[in-house]
Amino acid sequence: MEQQQFNHSLCEFIDASPTPFHAVSSMVAILSDAGFTELSEAQQWALKPGGKHFVIRNGSSIVAFVVGSDSLAESGLRMLGAHTDSPCLMLKPQPEIQKGGYFQLAVEVYGGALLNPWFDRDLSIAGRLVYRDSSNGLKQKLVNFREPVAVIPSLAIHLDREANKERTVNPQTHIPPLVKLLTDNKEKTDFRDILCQRFLQADDQVLDFELCLYDTQPAAMIGLDKEFLAAARLDNLLSCFVATQSLIKADAANTCIMACNDHEEVGSVSAVGADGSFLESVIARIAAAENSDNILSAVMGRSLLISCDNAHAVHPNYMDKHDAGHLPILNGGPVIKTNVKQRYATNSITASLFKQFCAQAQVPVQQFVSRADMGCGSTIGPVASSRLGVPTLDIGIPQLAMHSCRELTGSKDALRLAEVLTTFFNSSAPIDCCWA
Repeated sequence: MEQQQFNHSLCEFIDASPTPFHAVSSMVAILSDAGFTELSEAQQWALKPGGKHFVIRNGSSIVAFVVGSDSLAESGLRMLGAHTDSPCLMLKPQPEIQKGGYFQLAVEVYGGALLNPWFDRDLSIAGRLVYRDSSNGLKQKLVNFREPVAVIPSLAIHLDREANKERTVNPQTHIPPLVKLLTDNKEKTDFRDILCQRFLQADDQVLDFELCLYDTQPAAMIGLDKEFLAAARLDNLLSCFVATQSLIKADAANTCIMACNDHEEVGSVSAVGADGSFLESVIARIAAAENSDNILSAVMGRSLLISCDNAHAVHPNYMDKHDAGHLPILNGGPVIKTNVKQRYATNSITASLFKQFCAQAQVPVQQFVSRADMGCGSTIGPVASSRLGVPTLDIGIPQLAMHSCRELTGSKDALRLAEVLTTFFNSSAPIDCCWA
């Protein structure tokens, strides 16, 4: 029953979070219900042991933490990292396209998206509006059309007989979605007017927006025995949800931090990305509040960062794409990800620590390595590790169809990962990574 309820809550979280802005809003709701309070970077902080807080940047990245009762010099920091963004189709600033009797929206591919699955889907639009209100004040607002308002129709096979062999997608010309018919080709439709009518007051004016398309099909448990979870944005909203659920169960002995950054799918180089200053600045303020002479590098040597980002499960139809000795399966437990080119930050020590936490939680663990003749994706792990100088490992639960607009994972592994991460937060054993 616990697993069923956990997965139900996970599905609700994903469905409510079509953009990074909505994901942060969803996490704030969970944290607030658990007694966490919001802090502003622009103000002084009065941190005390047992305090539970969160900080937001840009509405799309969040750092939440529990101030532990143990000294940082003794217990270090226990940190989880994930990312709020997923590959998608984002609207361009001037998106209006009128041709062939249709009104369409120009889009740009965000991240390494699989494009073919976006065709013939019931799509909606969500994101952030920035507008001027009737008193000339600058405001922002999260918006979501919710119902299907757009579609990208496939070209009929009669017009492309080789489509099943070698069809490619041109991201400039093939994927602008249809949103309405034009009654008059000379009529000029302004998408900002549509946004105003839907979401704002009569005297408000849309100045700009960050909006993306998303598949409206809700998350679902599927398979003959309901062993699979199918949903959009499993990479990496699943990790955001699991990390949040684990943090709210931290017992406040150790200082525990969760950082969920935007822009991982495009390299993390931004003020709100993992290669920015957000996490570092929060850590510095937590350390300063302890009023000790601890050297931060010494604290990092006793700390551990777990980067949570889903892993590739073995695909039964493409066995040749996987290393024969490393074949993670759905519902086989969390996966430790390793890459000698440092695309993942795992080393033998941090991997061993995670295996110990899995053993404590009685959760099976798997390992992933790419084929030596294939490239490897990356995560926030190496980025955060290099900035902070902290021992790090990369883990995640196995999934299929990564970067599709609908992905697949097992029904058991999300709860298992939450159990391991809760063990990590609450373990009384010191984390000695032999970093010297």
